[in-house]
Amino acid sequence: MRTHPRRSLIEHLKQLPDPRVRGRCDHDLVDVLVIALCCLMCGGETFNDMEDFGHAKADWFKTFLRLRSGIPTHDTFNRVLAAIKPEAFLEVFMAWTQTLRQEVAKEIVALDGKALRRALERGDSPRVIVSAWAASQSLVLGQVEVPDKTNEITALPQLLRALELEGCIVTIDAMGCQKKIAQEIREADADYVLALKGNQTQCHAEIKSFLDDAVSRHGEKAPARRNRVPLAHTQTVEKDHGRLETRRYWQSGDLEWFGDREKWEGLASVGVVEAVRQVGQETPTVERRYYLSSLGVDVESFARAVRGHWSIENSLHWVLDVQCGEDRSRVRAGNAASNLATLRRMALNLLKQEKTKKRGIRGKQLNASWDHAYLLRLLNFRRVRPESRALC
Repeated sequence: MRTHPRRSLIEHLKQLPDPRVRGRCDHDLVDVLVIALCCLMCGGETFNDMEDFGHAKADWFKTFLRLRSGIPTHDTFNRVLAAIKPEAFLEVFMAWTQTLRQEVAKEIVALDGKALRRALERGDSPRVIVSAWAASQSLVLGQVEVPDKTNEITALPQLLRALELEGCIVTIDAMGCQKKIAQEIREADADYVLALKGNQTQCHAEIKSFLDDAVSRHGEKAPARRNRVPLAHTQTVEKDHGRLETRRYWQSGDLEWFGDREKWEGLASVGVVEAVRQVGQETPTVERRYYLSSLGVDVESFARAVRGHWSIENSLHWVLDVQCGEDRSRVRAGNAASNLATLRRMALNLLKQEKTKKRGIRGKQLNASWDHAYLLRLLNFRRVRPESRALC
């Protein structure tokens, strides 16, 4: 991973091009963005929240922002975020996240889309944001909005090309299980674990048949062992609040039978995960999911990649909806929905990376709203030597 300049978030935000007419703006762009970001870090959600938050903390903001014309109105927050080019904001966001990112061997990078369910006009389809999530670091590495009237497949290559993925394991759900996506990942010197479902009808049927048969033979004793496919196997058991979930993982590098193996760049193994879930005295449910992977046979790495992908739902998407109100947001003018989504992920990155408070996201939001020193520490967070404290 390349070394990136160690600059604070405010320094990165100052690099964002201002889309407004020069000389006709009452508020500096960085002032608008910093107030909006701090509001989100303290649990605010709307443009009205940002205006009220700014007035409540105006004296504090004046200690490090210019505020030439005081606190922006809610309409100003809306107009500015609607005007900013999402591509430029994404570039700034990703440059900043690279300064937070740590080097992790075989880092799991999960890519998945999330709909902005209420940010739409009547008759329109919801906007979808595809995020890249570093599972072990709880860090959003980047995001991109899916173009209108298309699906995630069109956005995934753009995001993959923008990320630094060398040495990582990229995981994507069934929507991204495409030969072109596999090629993009391998060209980035990364490995992949791609979920396989009915969108790859023949491929799914062949691998399902092969792995189901291999798993059924896996526990057989000799002499039937002679016809048995070599499988690597592991399992995990989780028990919590009356729920018992057992996950069994099998992986095979035997691909001679698979006619399309050369069409999938770097394909080295196939795998299956069986999840057995029981709640109380209810009848257990059993589900199997199938995967294509460029990983060699290493079932522990395969299992870690699958579990890492699930974390994007639990640790990112769920938090964005429940703690940050993303599903409730009706912002939809211009680019405002996309840019506000980027700001939410900035806020979430800062909250998750700050470790001095042993609290969840909601607790940290409350602490930030009460304590100016803690809010300033969040805003100025960066992985640098302790003596480097400059904010701007």
